[in-house]
Amino acid sequence: MLRLLLLGGALGVAAEQAAPLAFTMIQLTRVYRGNSMFRGNASLNGQLSHLLEGDNVTQVLPLEPPDAWARRQEQVITYLENFRLLVQVFNKERPTKFTQHLCCHLGCRLYPNGTAQSFYEVTLNRTAFLSFHVPNATWERRWPGELPVAAFAQEQLMKYSITTQDLQYFLNTTCVSFLQAQSAARTGKVSGRSRAPLVLGLVLGSLVLLGMALGIFLCTGGSC
Repeated sequence: MLRLLLLGGALGVAAEQAAPLAFTMIQLTRVYRGNSMFRGNASLNGQLSHLLEGDNVTQVLPLEPPDAWARRQEQVITYLENFRLLVQVFNKERPTKFTQHLCCHLGCRLYPNGTAQSFYEVTLNRTAFLSFHVPNATWERRWPGELPVAAFAQEQLMKYSITTQDLQYFLNTTCVSFLQAQSAARTGKVSGRSRAPLVLGLVLGSLVLLGMALGIFLCTGGSC
């Protein structure tokens, strides 16, 4: 019995050590009659690190110093406000009376052997819509069957570097570098504190959602 308990304990420790570090972000946007409402959060290994409610974004874990965090807050608020104004403009051109639920889920994982995995997934009304293929910075349609708005949104997102190369850099470099710094801190290795602008993920999420909203409004009535 003692041997079994020791073996179980050893397996548990090994599994914990083999588990990857993970940083994930979720941004939810509800669009109704030109009005946008935002919610979201970020977590580090399942522990809440950032929270987005309306136009208010807060840092729950002290991952960035106060002065840097104040600048990040201003950036996020500015982008969300621009997003809201542009959606209102689109809605005036092509009014819609139904509600759209857009969700971005993005992040990265760092495994003990040093390999990393990044992802970005978008759902529309709780159905898989688009995903970002990080290695070659391309958007792929995930909607079941043909949907003009998915094709249009994909085309729009592929036009700009901020939703292709910049997003790829954030997921492959900024996000992973942050996890590498966290890993070094856990093992006691000397490492400078990460200054990576993690909230950039929320900013990029807003721009991606803007592409979705643009596609939705312009494709209303099958006009795309």
